[in-house]
Amino acid sequence: MKLDTKRTVLVGMAFLSICAFWQMYDSVVPLILTNTFHMDEVFSGAIMAADNVLALFLLPLFGGLSDKCTSKLGRRKPFILRGTLVAVCLMMVLPLLDNSYFAAPAGWKLAGFVVVLGLLLVTMGTYRSPAVALMPDVTPKPLRSKANAIINLMGAVGGIIYLIITSVLYSAGRTAGMAHVSYTLLFAIVAGIMLLALVVLMTTIDEPALAAKQAEYEAAHPEDVVADTSAGGELPAEVKRSLGFLLVSISLWFFGYNAISTWFTTYASNVWNMPLGSATMCLTIATAGAIVSYIPVGNIASKVGRRKTILFGVCLLSLSFFMGFVYTCFSSQFSPILYILFICVGIAWASINVNSLPMVVEMCKGGEVGKFTGYYYTFSMAAQTLTPVVSGWLMQTFGYKVLFPYSAVAVALAFVTMQFVKHGDTTCKVKKGLEAFDVDD
Repeated sequence: MKLDTKRTVLVGMAFLSICAFWQMYDSVVPLILTNTFHMDEVFSGAIMAADNVLALFLLPLFGGLSDKCTSKLGRRKPFILRGTLVAVCLMMVLPLLDNSYFAAPAGWKLAGFVVVLGLLLVTMGTYRSPAVALMPDVTPKPLRSKANAIINLMGAVGGIIYLIITSVLYSAGRTAGMAHVSYTLLFAIVAGIMLLALVVLMTTIDEPALAAKQAEYEAAHPEDVVADTSAGGELPAEVKRSLGFLLVSISLWFFGYNAISTWFTTYASNVWNMPLGSATMCLTIATAGAIVSYIPVGNIASKVGRRKTILFGVCLLSLSFFMGFVYTCFSSQFSPILYILFICVGIAWASINVNSLPMVVEMCKGGEVGKFTGYYYTFSMAAQTLTPVVSGWLMQTFGYKVLFPYSAVAVALAFVTMQFVKHGDTTCKVKKGLEAFDVDD
């Protein structure tokens, strides 16, 4: 059985567009809130955290709703289609209000910006789970780690495209001395990327036909199907136990990883006297390490198993964070050895991230992939919402040096909880696959 790489890339177009949008949102919206609307860090931070809070409710809700969709387009594509179109319309209003407020400040413009931004966040939350669930919908279970590696790579490509565009359009030479920077062109380009990705997905992926083939696969391999809870069935107790421990594990490693990604630049400045550029470079190198590891990690997991690959990643990630603390104990200055450390962080994170979602959806039947994808996002987003607050409080109370031990312990605890996960691995060796799934790479 071979993965249809071309089809997986096409399915990943939705995730590419989503990641391009969020890369822009995270980098541009805070600038608009502080520079144009003159909000302080507390209010702007609260607005920026709203997407994580909304995700806790919207992602599982719309993931489950898409499971029940009976549209001729399929279960996921209607959500992707409507969500993308509405999001594009809403996002193009934001730079108009930004420019208008700078030209002539008015309270209604600020209120309008916040309302439109809120509607945009809700809209993005309506189709993220369906977009992610499309991959396991059309991919046999033993191949989902490889497919998820490609999906993650597509997301990274979306982010990289955005960064390249931004570096060209908004270089220091172009923006120096400007009283106000207009982001209209940037929003328009990202909207164009989202619409192009939508057109490619809608015209190349026949979701109903592929879903039917996947249903045939499940019927031919009942050993892969745990239970159909969408039809009123119950997960076996031991599978439910594995799912619970896996979701707790997901929260724990997000607690550790996102504490570092949130606070590292502040930590590096105060503890190692690192300039922002060098600190950011560490995070960039970690991202690069993850990107180059996605495909190899997916291939390794298909051979040795997802659980073993995750456990390797958890050990490496926890050890890397602990070594960051050890380095702090012996040095208060930046050293290039930190780059090596963050390469290991990237490899570890890829080993975990590529395999965790496939393990979750492995425990359900095809009709429930959206719901189980929602479970994954509920626990991961909850951790991402809470860990900046928890780790920030710890650093304020005990000092900056507590950051790396905090993250190392959180990830190490995930190693403990993963010992109780006995399901969701690639244990099924399929000898005969559907013709539709057997194509040459």
